[in-house]
Amino acid sequence: MERGGAVAAEDDDALFVLTAVLLTPAQFPSVLGDDYPEACERLGLEPYAEGYGLVLGQDGSGARWTVATDDVTLVACAIAAWDCGMEYDLSPSERSVAAVLPGWPLNVAVSAPGVPAPHDPEPDPEADGGRPVLVPPDTEQWGPAQRRLGADEIALQWAVWREQVEDDVEFVEAGESPNESVKRVLEEVRAYLSDPPPPGRVRSAFASGEARTLRADGPGWSMVARTDDIAFLLLDDEPGEVLPVGRGSELPGLLEALDGMALRPAA
Repeated sequence: MERGGAVAAEDDDALFVLTAVLLTPAQFPSVLGDDYPEACERLGLEPYAEGYGLVLGQDGSGARWTVATDDVTLVACAIAAWDCGMEYDLSPSERSVAAVLPGWPLNVAVSAPGVPAPHDPEPDPEADGGRPVLVPPDTEQWGPAQRRLGADEIALQWAVWREQVEDDVEFVEAGESPNESVKRVLEEVRAYLSDPPPPGRVRSAFASGEARTLRADGPGWSMVARTDDIAFLLLDDEPGEVLPVGRGSELPGLLEALDGMALRPAA
């Protein structure tokens, strides 16, 4: 499946574009890291404030390549068009290409027609600067990558997850004996308000009505919340568990403050 267009890969081979994603402080594949700098580090890219567009495709031999372009607007337009079922010729100019990386950092379920099956390119230290071939994070076992994917799923399917929670879930109140892991995470979240974390640790996206969907991540945990509702926590040390945190008296103010400091997508 070719999404349209072809860009230059190594040795001037045409790259058949399969998909693209944004890598910006406010919007990046969270499976790659808890924040934007961590996601960039995984790809060997400098965490520039403007961000990148990542174009994933195959060359004529079927090899996997990822092209990082600083033309973020072009990639955003392409993604928006594809999401609407429209064709879009995604062909970044050579001047906008920041790096050509062997492999894919994410799973891609499609392949280009008329070329061999997707495979990693042969290592070429002179051509790629000795970069290791990119591979998707391991999500088969519970850990940071799977935890972040779980938080992504809750954000996408908020209504489904919310229906599973009783309306009388209470926020941890002073004087009680809360789950120690929950208490620790909430303290770390509050600390972000006085000691801002790396870009991308706290993000805000549209939700229904006037609400916002908040996403916060940190060492070993992820939080998903709506500014008008409750929060869900996922922890590395509690595999597969989703811990709801009711609004109570404290959560509304915390979420409002987080939304005030959160990064938001440009559109």
